[in-house]
Amino acid sequence: MQHELWPAGQRHWRVITDTVMGGVSQGTLQLVEIEGRMAARMRGAVSTENNGGFIQIAMDLSADGGAFDAGDFRGIAAELLGNGESYSLHLRTTDLTRPQQSYRHPFRAPTRWQVVQFPFADFTPHRTEVPFDPRRLRRVGLVAIGREFDADLSVARLWLY
Repeated sequence: MQHELWPAGQRHWRVITDTVMGGVSQGTLQLVEIEGRMAARMRGAVSTENNGGFIQIAMDLSADGGAFDAGDFRGIAAELLGNGESYSLHLRTTDLTRPQQSYRHPFRAPTRWQVVQFPFADFTPHRTEVPFDPRRLRRVGLVAIGREFDADLSVARLWLY
């Protein structure tokens, strides 16, 4: 069983950088065709100056920002293409109240289009003691974080499996 999250429906990616907290990282989001696939492409320079260090593209799963019930699924899969650098998939639930809280799964971006699976059981809580509950899923983010580097990551599809 699968449930398409993107590009289906009215869900949209948006770019968020550490400038929201005083950092200086720069990032862009473009919808582009890459090797015959339409994709959301995140590019930019991650900087750790001014206590910064991230750029991300994020997508709310419900139009009202509320919970999306993913309890019948084992994880999230994505068709990705990137520059071989390390990134992280972040999940947020309606249980999290602070912006720095998330559930994280690191990965290396494939340099050719490839499907990457992210089992819910493999996510690590970050700055929270609240256990991950897929029935309360709110947001998905693809994040370049934690060190200075040039980010280039594209996603053509995202779905629950």
